[in-house]
Amino acid sequence: MMGEETQSLHLDEGLSVKEEELGQAEGKMNQVENEQPEEVEEEDEEDEEALPHSEFLDIFEEGLARLVQDPLLCDLPIQVTLEEVNSQVALEYGQAMTVRVCKADGEVMPIVVVQNAMVLDLKKAIQRFMELKQQREGGVKHVSWRYVWRTFHLVFQGEKLDDDKMKLKDYGIRNRDEVTFMKRLRKK
Repeated sequence: MMGEETQSLHLDEGLSVKEEELGQAEGKMNQVENEQPEEVEEEDEEDEEALPHSEFLDIFEEGLARLVQDPLLCDLPIQVTLEEVNSQVALEYGQAMTVRVCKADGEVMPIVVVQNAMVLDLKKAIQRFMELKQQREGGVKHVSWRYVWRTFHLVFQGEKLDDDKMKLKDYGIRNRDEVTFMKRLRKK
């Protein structure tokens, strides 16, 4: 009987020692787990604090200004949009063409459209060009393009571009051709 008691005692002691060791190990793991998120959170907070939004914008604008100095993109304004960069790259790869739209006041607008563009695509590109120009110069906030297209039309070599679904190529318009922005004559 005595041997049984000592075995159970030893077993109990062994278990109690193992339980203590497990408890200590769990305590250390909990400590480590608690410390890691705090450190990660502190690092995230430091990163956020290290770069305020205004500084991030400044860095971005500086990088964008350097990008625009590239010979491929040097024709673009400093406050360039992604759409303008993509258009310029497409132009360089021959996937797009520039249509020069001449207004009555003599101003020439270089409008970039894809090679297989329709008249409607050209009109939308003109709208986008004018909107960006007005935003940059602080001009008129809203233009009624419905009114504009009712009172003006586009003309290429004396031919009116009336059919919005017709391709520019079908009118004979190629890269760097001039299209005139003309006021419609009233029919009485």
